[in-house]
Amino acid sequence: MKRLVWLAPALLLLAACSGAGTTASSGVTSTAGGAPAYAVSKDAIAAPAPAQGNTAPNGVPIPLAFDPTRSIILTANIAMRAADPWAMSDKAQAVAAGVGGDVIGLNTSGGGDQRVASLTLRVPSDRFTDALRQLRALDAEVISSNVDGKDVTDQFVDLKARLVAKQAEEQRYNALLVRANTIDEILKIDSALGTVRTQIEQLQGQVNSIAARTQFSTITVSIMPALVPPVTTTPGAWDPAKTVAVALGTLAAVLRGLADVTIWVLVFAWIPLLALAVLVVLTRGRRRAMPAA
Repeated sequence: MKRLVWLAPALLLLAACSGAGTTASSGVTSTAGGAPAYAVSKDAIAAPAPAQGNTAPNGVPIPLAFDPTRSIILTANIAMRAADPWAMSDKAQAVAAGVGGDVIGLNTSGGGDQRVASLTLRVPSDRFTDALRQLRALDAEVISSNVDGKDVTDQFVDLKARLVAKQAEEQRYNALLVRANTIDEILKIDSALGTVRTQIEQLQGQVNSIAARTQFSTITVSIMPALVPPVTTTPGAWDPAKTVAVALGTLAAVLRGLADVTIWVLVFAWIPLLALAVLVVLTRGRRRAMPAA
């Protein structure tokens, strides 16, 4: 009997040890509330690599990914050169329309080889990267570009929380307004209710504005005329035929000049001859009129 008394605690101790070993091997620990907590080693989950931008050969940075759980306002500015800026602006507008966006600003000026264009595109945020890739593929030289993302998640969450709180306050005022007994109470509650409703409209407007700016991204494109490379002339080899042609051309020009001078002399030579004849006649008349000494 004594052996059975000592054997029972030993069996209980062995059962407890084996249960603890099983718990450790399964990776389950017990929390204070009794719920199991699964322990995961640090090497079991690899941290994802941070998203990095991809800069295209023509200079347009293409963001690879954005966190879809965050509220981000995306903007881009691109300056490029093209042979025909007006035609290139039409292609940029087609890119925006192709991804489901639109044009919210367009300005063209100049003429001939001095045409310039500036346009503002609005595209869905989930097609922002596609729009940049298609703009990169256009036949134009990118001068400068930048992509910017502004995280407004905290502001957006705060505005929605304040909006919910004001809406709950409005419901409380409505409940008080129903139970009001005097005109003075009704007026006070109605005044406070009007103030709360104004605040709700303001908060709702801010929430809608941020939501619209995060759903659509803005791309500003400036297009200038392409630079014309200077024309450089390289001296060619000596060509006697060209020298003879130049000499003959010069001789012909000289002969034409001499012929022109001869024609002018022949046309106007009678004027000095006439004046000389009149002078001779007058001189002879004076000599005849003078008496002999």
